[in-house]
Amino acid sequence: MSQTGKRKASMADRVYEALKDDIFEFRLIPGDKFSEGDVGTRLNASRTPVREALYRLQREGYVEVMFRSGWQVKPFDFQQVEELYDLRITLEQAAIHKICSQPEEPSVIRTLTTIWNPDHPSERAVGSTVRALDESFHCDLVAAAGNREMTRIHREITDRLRIIRRLDFTRDERVDATYNEHATILAALRRGQADEAANKLANHIRTSQKAVRAITMERIREAAHRNQADGTPTEEGPGKQ
Repeated sequence: MSQTGKRKASMADRVYEALKDDIFEFRLIPGDKFSEGDVGTRLNASRTPVREALYRLQREGYVEVMFRSGWQVKPFDFQQVEELYDLRITLEQAAIHKICSQPEEPSVIRTLTTIWNPDHPSERAVGSTVRALDESFHCDLVAAAGNREMTRIHREITDRLRIIRRLDFTRDERVDATYNEHATILAALRRGQADEAANKLANHIRTSQKAVRAITMERIREAAHRNQADGTPTEEGPGKQ
């Protein structure tokens, strides 16, 4: 790649990360509209890397292009989120039953048990680390079942839910609950109690789902109120168009 190509790729990555962070931190809230020119001006980037970054975010489901009116942060579709959670639970419960039917316990289950049963609360992960560990917990459970298509579909669902699931670890009580619930799921799984482990898993996911929905709505309301209070414009102007 030429030096010019490398610079463009680097700028596109920078714009992508900046916009994604704005979306994740609710500086851009669902429904906010903006143009490529606005983004370029704010981030001091030319149109090409801005467009590359936006197309990447579009593929990942964070933004959508509006016919003749620029771009928009994709509004949350809570019905779709509910359906994705339903599918996720189905896959993870099926994985638990497959694991319990295997002649030997997969080694990853012992590894997960060590991670989610620390000797002291001070050894627990925090912030982005606990988010990554939680995602790995669920993905590793499905992968341990040994069905590659199940693993692939579950990974796609995980990717689509990441923007909302990450909020489950912004409060200490939710981190504590995650550690405790993961530990009880693993304990039942290691005892070979598939039904109990599957039920505990479903309850764990539903509790998390309810929490992240509440936190999401709270963050959206706070961001909208903050923008109204300080007069902060959206990317397109003083208000949504």
